[in-house]
Formats: sequence, structure tokens, C-alpha cells
Amino acid sequence: MRRRDVLGSAAGTALWLAASPTAWAAPASASAPHRNSSAEADPYEETVRAAAMVWRRLPTSWQEGPFFANGRLGAQLYAGRTANTLKLMLSHSEVQDQRGQWRGGIGYSRLPIGYFTLTFAGGITAVDWTLELYDAELRGTITTTRGSVTFSALVHSETSALLVSTRPSAGEEEAAWSFQWLQAATTRTSGKPAEYTPNPDPVVGDGYVEQPLLAGGGWTTAWRERRAGTGRLLAAHLVYRFPGRLSEATDQAIRNVERTLATDTGHLIARHRDWWHRYYRRSFLSVPDKRLQAFYLIQLYKLASATRADGPTISEWGPWFPEVGNNWTAVWWNLNVQIGMAPIHGSNHPELDSVTGAFRRFEQNLPLSVPVDYRDGKGYALGHPSDWQLRAGDTYDVGIPGSGRISDNFGNLTWALHNVWLAYRHSMDRAILRDVVFPILAKAIHFYDHFLHEGGDGRLHLLKTRSPEYADAADCTYDLSLIRWGVRTLLESARLLHIDDPRAPRWRDIGARLTPYAEDPAAGVMIGKDVPLADSHRHHSHLLWLYPLRERSWDRAGDRDVMRRSVDHWVNMQQRWHGYSYAVASSMYSVMDAPEKALDSLTFFTDLGVVDNCRMTVNTMYREGNNFALESPLTGAQSMLDMVVQSHEGVVKVFPSVSTRWPDASIANLRTQGAFLIDADRAAGATRWIRIHSESGAPLVVDHGMKGMLSVRDEHDRPLPWRALTPTRAAIQLPRHATAVITTKDTHPSPPREVPPLGTWTRWGLPR
Repeated sequence: MRRRDVLGSAAGTALWLAASPTAWAAPASASAPHRNSSAEADPYEETVRAAAMVWRRLPTSWQEGPFFANGRLGAQLYAGRTANTLKLMLSHSEVQDQRGQWRGGIGYSRLPIGYFTLTFAGGITAVDWTLELYDAELRGTITTTRGSVTFSALVHSETSALLVSTRPSAGEEEAAWSFQWLQAATTRTSGKPAEYTPNPDPVVGDGYVEQPLLAGGGWTTAWRERRAGTGRLLAAHLVYRFPGRLSEATDQAIRNVERTLATDTGHLIARHRDWWHRYYRRSFLSVPDKRLQAFYLIQLYKLASATRADGPTISEWGPWFPEVGNNWTAVWWNLNVQIGMAPIHGSNHPELDSVTGAFRRFEQNLPLSVPVDYRDGKGYALGHPSDWQLRAGDTYDVGIPGSGRISDNFGNLTWALHNVWLAYRHSMDRAILRDVVFPILAKAIHFYDHFLHEGGDGRLHLLKTRSPEYADAADCTYDLSLIRWGVRTLLESARLLHIDDPRAPRWRDIGARLTPYAEDPAAGVMIGKDVPLADSHRHHSHLLWLYPLRERSWDRAGDRDVMRRSVDHWVNMQQRWHGYSYAVASSMYSVMDAPEKALDSLTFFTDLGVVDNCRMTVNTMYREGNNFALESPLTGAQSMLDMVVQSHEGVVKVFPSVSTRWPDASIANLRTQGAFLIDADRAAGATRWIRIHSESGAPLVVDHGMKGMLSVRDEHDRPLPWRALTPTRAAIQLPRHATAVITTKDTHPSPPREVPPLGTWTRWGLPR
């Protein structure tokens, strides 16, 4: 593909004068890649610019439109209610209700805010838009029966300002923005109490809308336009206050708008772009399937748009509230957060780790999900849906195993803490282990321990719980796998932290005597005692022990049979699978040395395959029936990472599950457990070289997959001590902050590269 085809004409039309008070210039590199002194393209910029999303048809909804955000404020652009309007939907991931007397999806529900409408003199006849991921800017032209309007839009990465520049042609000089607020009421219908009432209508002022909440506080949306000739620059801010005085939110929102418009626009845009350019340079991945490569990069863009370490973790919609709302109005902890946030570790983006941030900041809310009779000060749980502060509702708890109040919420907290454990393992930052993993996991296991009992076989058994969305079962595999992982992790953490914890003997006892998983000779591991997997099931909850907990390993021959039987049985019933089922199956195949199946499973989903009325959308969002979400595509990014790098039980595997259909691949700065950063290159179906940088000095065993005599040297070309463990596996002595370069004869490390494509491909969005 020629670069002009990738970028589209919209970038060129946005090259406005930098000095304009109502517009900003597109960077020169938007129409040509950056070149260094040796005239080589910058591969980081080149790959991300090539992944730009395009719209040559007018999008009509959340499922089609371009999206942008900064972890809190979000916007989407699509068709308005009439032929001469566009709608810019405004959302904010902190904006929620505060009526904790109801369960989280209602009482702490995300709330709609409103939208800007751009009204034209003529009807819209064509659009030419490009969402430049590298700059996190939407640029393009709207053509009408009366003229055209060129625009550029973004949500500022640091100031949380929505900025939209419009420049009309003759005939559309009066194209104007207006704002319409939406009722501040939950859109969730499931479990909605009869006494529920919407929040009051807002106060509408000159350039602001002040929305009060019945619980106190509220938010204000403020905006103003700067005009110069026919050009206009719209700036908008939103400020949410709870607790707090709404008048203070209004004052702050108005001041923020004034400050934004008083700041040099070029300086603002430069700061915004700099943040995103540095973001994309933290890691690199290039594969021959360029549509899939673009998909991966869009997910990285989506993650950084949706969340930041110091902000709310991802809810089902991220910052982008669908105008129609639907039921998923909060944070879902029974799978969605865990799988959606998985790619941040391998892609080397700890600055997005809002899961660890949530537990660090809001641990005090975890006792609220424990049933009252079990609130002994020693146990934690996490109900779902919750808000981003881990509150599931003052009158809601997770229930009691073995009682008439069984839920599928018992494992939420422990599974989420596995994400935090991975944050520790990928950084080796003991503060994460000391302050978050160890103290919270100990209390999560304490809650489970209430419901373990000794059976006649001397084993510890678990009272009846529920395998999420499938069935109740005693000795439920889902919960047992989390308990088993939990006690092992606690004992390992205590060892690493040099803690002589009085609870350790009980953890060892649980680890030694916890009953094995119920197993079928043909179908592998079952849902629980006497409960087989008899029907198609979208969740992989009964297979957590295989992935992501990695209790069993394909490297151990004795583990392979049960892994194969269990996965084959689940995969052979796909009638009720949803998007993330295919992405997780891909990762399972990758850790089971089945790269062709891994790629097939992922591409069925990313090729927009439909099963059970579920599919990924053209803008890489996701729908299940009439409900919208974003976690399944994000999980697909993790599937791609599992193809190129894996790390488990102290072994780093490079290109462990790359399909033979991908002869080339290039990676840089992908992060693994042990706090290693991996660069590597694959060409003509073989690994050419590997570079590994150690941040922590952890022991290193690398499965390199290379043939021939190896050379292992440091970054100064000095030999490093190493020994071969197998023909493709080596143990290397790599000190902290040192780098190992692994090559064979006649190979040398080189910068990351954009590998050759397999052929032409269709860009994401709505191309012609």
C-alpha cells in the first residue's frame, strides 16, 4: 500500500496555519514518515501511522464512529438526528450516580452527559475522516449540499480539554455547535427498583450545563468557542464533584475553558502529541498480517484512551457512554476487567495499570462486599458490578457459599489480584507485592476459608458456589483454582518479603490438602463435583487453572493430556461463544504450542465473525446482542502478545507461537515476567537474533528457538556467562540493568522494522 492510501486525504486537508487562533497544523509527518539522518523511516511512527482508521462513509452510532479520550473524558463522532447534523457524544468515566442503597449497576450507575451537535446549512453528502492514532487526533472534511467543513478534534492527553477546530468553505460559514444534555438516569433495566427516580434536570446557563445529583454534588459541562473569521475553535471541559458543592464544579469548569482558550493552541497540541508519541515508543510489534497489526495498535490506542493508572479502571464502555445506554452501566469484575486489562503488562504500559491503582486507593471498600455475618475484619470480597471505587452497593454483598444466597462473585477479587500479581512480576516492584498483593490477597483467601471443610478423604472441600454464568457446584473448579493460586502466591510473597506470617501454616495446609478438580476421562476438567460441561459456554472460568493462572504447563509432559482434553472439549462446543471466548482460546492454544489454531481462533473474531449474535464492530468495539462493550477486542491484543513472547515459571519464550503463515516478525521492548524487555527479529520463518534487557537482575532462562552455534554477549560485545539447558533453551547470567544479545553466525541486531505485508488489507473504520 502506498502511504497516501494509508493516511487518506484528510491529513493533507488539515495542514492549517499553526498561528491560526482557531486551528492547529497537522504534523508534517502525517503526510510523510519521519526520516532520520540516514534517511531511514522511524518504524515506531511508521507502523502506528499506517494503522490509522478511516471513514469514507458516515458512521451512524457508537458501533461505527471514531473515538478519542484521555482516560476520563471521552468523545465519539457520528451522524446526527437529521441529514444536516453531526453528533459529538460526550462522556466521562468518573460521572456516576451516588445512591449506594441500590446495587452498583443502579445505585452507582454510570450516567449519560450529553452531546454537541454541529448543524450545517446543507445535508451531508460525504465524509473523509482519518483517526490518526499516532497523534490521537481525528481530522477530516464533511461535504454538504452547500459546501464543506474541514475539522480537527481531540481530547487533550493532559488537560482533559475537548478541542474541535472547524473551518468552513463558502456556503457553510454559519455551521454552528449546540449542546444537548441527556437525562441523568441509569439506562440499566435489570434489577431496577420501582422506587428509582432520575436525578433532577440540570440548570442550563450561558455556555454551561450544571447537573445536580439527588445524593449531592454533581457535574458541570462548560464550553466556549473562539472565532477568527469563519474559523472556530470549540473548547469544552467537564468537572465532577462528589462529595462537594456543585457550584464549585461549575466555577472550575468555566475557569478550565477560559484557561484552555487563553493558552497557545500550538503549545497545547505539542504537549498532547508528545504524550502519545512517547506512549507508542514504549514497545513495538510488527507482523505480516497488517490488518491484524493495525488491530493490535488500535487496542493500544484504546487502552490509553480508556484508562490511566491514577484514574478509573475500565468499565464496559470505557469513557464512551453509548447514547442508547444498555445494561452494562458500571465495572464488571467477574471477567471483563481482568481480560480487558491484560495487555498492559506485555506491551510495557504500566502507566495504564488502573487495576493496581484501584486496589491501592480503595481497599477500604472491599469489606462492604462481605456478608455482614462474616465481617470479622479479616476478610475481603468484591461484588460486581461495582463502581470504579470498588463499591458494589451498600445493601449488596457477594453471598454465602453453601447457602440459599450463592452468586458467581466469590472469585472476583482473587482473579483481579492475579492481574496485580502480574504487575509485580513484570516490574519486580516489591512495593506492589508488599502494599497490594499480599495484604489484600490474604483477606480474600480468609473469606474463602470460611467455606472449606474436611471431607472423609482427608481433603479440603469447598461448599457449593457458582461457576460464573453456568451452574452451581460443590468443589467448583473456578473457585478451587483461584484458592490454589492464592495460597501459593501468599506463601511465595511472604518468602520474598521476609514475612513470618502466623497465617502461613493454614495456607500451606490448604495448598497441600485442597481437593483436586473433578475430571472426566474424555472431557477433561469439569465445572465441579458431579457437574460436567455439557453445553456450549462462553466463559473459560472452569479453565482458569490452564490460562491465565498457568497452574499446568505444556513444558511438563505429564500435564499435556489433561490440558488437551479440557481445551478440546470446551472448543468443540462454540454455539454460545462470544468474542472473548475466541481470544482466550487463541491464548490457550499459544501456551499449548499450537500456533496455527491460535491464529485461526483470533482471526475468526477479528474478521468480524458472528456467533450467538455477538461480533466485533468496524471500529474495533464490541457488541453482545444489544449491549456494547470493549473488553473482547482488548483481549485479542493479549492473544497477539502470547504469540510472540511468553514468560512463565522463570522461562522467557521468544516467538513461541508464531504461525508458519508469518515468516517475519519484529518486536521491541515487550515486557515479560522477571522485568525483562525483549527485542527480537524473525525472518524467513526463523529467529535471527534476540536482545534481552534486565531491569531487576532476576534469573534468566530463555527459550530462544534458534539453531546453530550461539553467541551470547553484552551490549558492549563482551561474552556473558551462559549454559545450554536444551538445544533451544539457555540459562544466562544477566545482572541488573545489563543486556544480553543472542545471535548465531552472520546475524547482528538491528533496529525494529516494519516487516513485509502478506498482501493488501482493509483498514479499520468505514473505508470505501
